[in-house]
Amino acid sequence: MQLISFIIPCYASEGSVALVMEEIRQVVGQRPDYDYEIVAVNDCSPDNVMSVLRQEAAKDPKVKAIDLARNGGRHNALICGCHYASGDYVVFIDDDQQCPTDQLWNLMAPLTEGNYDVSIAKYPKKTQSGLKNFGSQVNDAVANWLLGKSKDLKFSNFSVMKKFVKEEVIRYTNPYPYLSGLMLRATSRVTNVVMEERERTIGVGHYNFRKSFALWMNSFTTFSVKPLQLSTKCGVVCAVLGLLMACYTVIHKLMYPNVAAGYSSLMAVMLFLGGMILFVLGLIGEYVGRIYISLNNSPQYVIRETFNIEDGR
Repeated sequence: MQLISFIIPCYASEGSVALVMEEIRQVVGQRPDYDYEIVAVNDCSPDNVMSVLRQEAAKDPKVKAIDLARNGGRHNALICGCHYASGDYVVFIDDDQQCPTDQLWNLMAPLTEGNYDVSIAKYPKKTQSGLKNFGSQVNDAVANWLLGKSKDLKFSNFSVMKKFVKEEVIRYTNPYPYLSGLMLRATSRVTNVVMEERERTIGVGHYNFRKSFALWMNSFTTFSVKPLQLSTKCGVVCAVLGLLMACYTVIHKLMYPNVAAGYSSLMAVMLFLGGMILFVLGLIGEYVGRIYISLNNSPQYVIRETFNIEDGR
């Protein structure tokens, strides 16, 4: 019998997370050749979701509940859950019932019947605001450039991976994890399965612009030096343009001595170059700051307490 580990990051979901767990039990119960475990991680939620997780862990020994001491975001919570998942397959699923859990076997088919290591749900139509859709498109474009991801491959909140990929993911111990990059670093055999995302029936979304921007910065600075290479290229281009402009100005002045110096054009060039310098310095500072935090062994997550985890790590 093979074991499926479901990792659920929980935040403001006291009304829905128990329903998600019950649907997992029903779906896995359709296949007697599979068993399940649920690793639910409370990401320092402001509601009573931890009380719900305690109750679920008390009545079902297959539910592992982890209470984090501070909010670190969805990816940190998933990384934490991966450390306690022991299944042959690891499923990432959200706590709000929007993931189509009834499509689990279709999602797993490329791993069990095909030659893939990671399978990700692909939603033709996302049930979220236009602003969040725009942010997702920006993150996707950045991943295409930085990680060499195929344009046809899309990442979403419902995915499954083999155990060896999970083991490679948890080897990353630094802060600022970016799971899409960690998966692609572990394997290139990643595919999508098309399915429909459910409408939200309980609660509201909490993945705001600040969290989206933080995730974008993680992808931008954690797994590639291409931004620094781009800034170098921009510096070279600006230097060449400046040299050409200087040559043009000297020749133009020699040919037309009475032409007055251009104050507006000079200010425009100064503002452009000044902005470029500050941008590059800020980018370098972001890299240096993250290196400094990593060298200080800043933890990805801090656990307050656990339930149904024997070693209590």
